[in-house]
Amino acid sequence: MKTNKTFITLLLLLAPLVILLVSLFIGRYPKPLFMPFSILLNDQLGQNLVYNLRLPRLITAALLGMSLAAAGGVMQMLFRNPLVEPGFLGVTQGAGFGAALSILFLSTSPLVVELTAASFAVIGLVLSYFIARRIRFGGWVLRLILSGIAVSALFSAGLGILKYMADPTSQLPEIVFWLLGGLWSVTWTDLWYILPVVVIGLVIIFLMRWRLNLLSLSDETAFSLGVAVGRERTLLLAASVAVTAVVVSVAGIVGWIGLIIPHVARRIAGANAAAFIPVSMSLGAIFGIICDDLARVLTTGEIPLGIITSLIGAAIFLVMMTSRSMRIAR
Repeated sequence: MKTNKTFITLLLLLAPLVILLVSLFIGRYPKPLFMPFSILLNDQLGQNLVYNLRLPRLITAALLGMSLAAAGGVMQMLFRNPLVEPGFLGVTQGAGFGAALSILFLSTSPLVVELTAASFAVIGLVLSYFIARRIRFGGWVLRLILSGIAVSALFSAGLGILKYMADPTSQLPEIVFWLLGGLWSVTWTDLWYILPVVVIGLVIIFLMRWRLNLLSLSDETAFSLGVAVGRERTLLLAASVAVTAVVVSVAGIVGWIGLIIPHVARRIAGANAAAFIPVSMSLGAIFGIICDDLARVLTTGEIPLGIITSLIGAAIFLVMMTSRSMRIAR
């Protein structure tokens, strides 16, 4: 058993790295689908393409998948709901509203759009938290869910108003493409912008993953077992929302990763959070890289990443729902 555990651990660590390295040579230059390794030795354009475009983009795709999958696993455990995903506390909708607001009234500069989107993602969480504190019925988890639904609806309505106000020839297409999700504009600057937050957030989730088993119990039971329920739940939620906010601010709205990958991880590693959270991170990185590869190579024009993740994620969801041997883990 110890040998099997070591092998699985190595596989989870190495598989995303191997897929990332292979993906560096997948693209439409100099010919469709694949770039020969020899180009890196004697082709300046090929070197710039790999080191300055594909490498930061693929690392960002891996971090995107890891962050959303880990955050999804945490929230599904904390809220004891298998259909919760990272953006349900108003984070994703807040980021979309912030990006549209920046495109209309501030600047279309990628950095300004990202900062505004991240700011409103955090505002979405803060609003959800304070509204939940004002609700006078139900437990804390129920109040957060209700407030998150309300805040998400408010931001969605605001986004609709901004889209209605946008110039249909210039601003509206830019808003729509941002909302569809994609990594075509990612550079090393964008990667350095999200890296500190993502690393700190994922480290917190990884180190506290075993506490999720206790926090998924009722508050009274968890408290009787010595858990500081409020403090630990807040820390894990803050880490999950932080990583979600920064990756969404760069990549746009990318759905289904945080919903479906944790369920697949549970099928592999079991319901113990200490085991399935690392598996979720690894599978999320793999899923993010593969979806980005498909977005780049399926057609001559790039397909928005959110479309690819939704298509594949929905297909996996249908298989899990209809197959007797693959039920969604609870």
